[in-house]
Amino acid sequence: MRRNIIKEKSFDFALEIIQLSKYLTNERRDFIISKQVVRSGTAVGALIRESEHAESKKDFIHKLAISLKEANETEYWIELLFLSKYIDKETFESLNLKIKELLRMLISIIKTTKLNLGK
Repeated sequence: MRRNIIKEKSFDFALEIIQLSKYLTNERRDFIISKQVVRSGTAVGALIRESEHAESKKDFIHKLAISLKEANETEYWIELLFLSKYIDKETFESLNLKIKELLRMLISIIKTTKLNLGK
């Protein structure tokens, strides 16, 4: 069975986001931004999983496009958390690197699939 790298990376990222959310609620007493980042950060992988059983190539693209939007939103929350000093530079750089990688992978998969559809 072939490894699905984006599936693995998005799952691992979701686990890190959950840990970040726990830190934000327990240590920083933040309940609003932590909810937002955990919602969007875990949605990335959930939508990738959903795309595995898409009804068509167009549905596959659609699900990944929504995942891309959630990844972009997550990148926003991570930047906001860093610039508002809720997370340190090391945490920011680690999460930012991972979300940018997921963004690049999603864009590449979407573009390739569209090309293969003849769009």
